[in-house]
Amino acid sequence: MSKGKKTQRLDKILGHLGYGSRSDIKKMVKQGQVSLNGLVLKDSGMQCNPYEDDIAVNGERIEYREFVYMMLNKPQGVISATEDHRERTVLDLIPVELRVFSPFPVGRLDKDTEGFLLLTNDGQLAHDLLSPRKHVPKTYEAHVLGEVGAREIAMFREGVALDDGYVTLPAELEVLEPVHGEDGALSRIRLTISEGKFHQVKRMFMAVGSKVVYLKRISMGPLILDDSLALGSFRELTDAEVELLKTYRK
Repeated sequence: MSKGKKTQRLDKILGHLGYGSRSDIKKMVKQGQVSLNGLVLKDSGMQCNPYEDDIAVNGERIEYREFVYMMLNKPQGVISATEDHRERTVLDLIPVELRVFSPFPVGRLDKDTEGFLLLTNDGQLAHDLLSPRKHVPKTYEAHVLGEVGAREIAMFREGVALDDGYVTLPAELEVLEPVHGEDGALSRIRLTISEGKFHQVKRMFMAVGSKVVYLKRISMGPLILDDSLALGSFRELTDAEVELLKTYRK
C-alpha cells in the first residue's frame, strides 16, 4: 500500500469504503457521525489524507486502503464475471465489505474449471498481468483422455497449432500419473503456459488428439494456490505476495 501526501474529499474517501453515496455521507456528517482528528465535522467536502488523518465514523476509526487483492479457489459452476442475471459469479463468493471496492477477476477461468483466480480493483496490475508482452506463466493440472507421453511433451514444447491456425508458444507438459475415471483411462498432467488464449488448455489437447475432462489452475505468475483454501473460499494476499505480482510492472 502506497501512502502519500495527497489529500482527498472526505465524502470520496468514505464512498470508496462503501459508506454510501455522496448524499448519504453528507447526511451522516450533518448528523455529527463523522470526526476528523477528534473533531466532529460538518463539511463532507473537507480535504484530508486518508492514510495520515484519523477519520472515525460513529466513533470507529476507519482503515483506508485504495486496492484489494484476493486469491480465490474458484469452484465449478461459477462464472468469472462481476455480474450476471442468470449465473452465479465469483463476486458472489466475496463478502460485501470487499465487494464495495469493486474487485474484478484478472482473466477468466471457464465455468467448469476450478482453481486459482486473482481478484482485485488494481486496474494497472491487472493490465500488466494480462499483457501478451509479459508472458506471465500459468500452471494447470488436468485429467485428459487416453495416455499422454513423450509425443505430447515434445509437441507442446515446440508449440501446437490450434483449431484456428494459431501456433501456441512453447509450453511445459509433465505427466504425473495414469488415472482411471468414468470416461476410461485418463492421464493426470501438469501444464504451464505463458499466454491466455480462449480455452487454450482444452484446445491444445484437442490439437494432439485428446480431451480435457477436468481442469484446475494451480498458479499464476509467482503465486501458488493456497492448499488450505477450500473450493469457493478466498483469502486476501499478503503485502509480500502483492509485491511479487508487481514485479511484472517492470
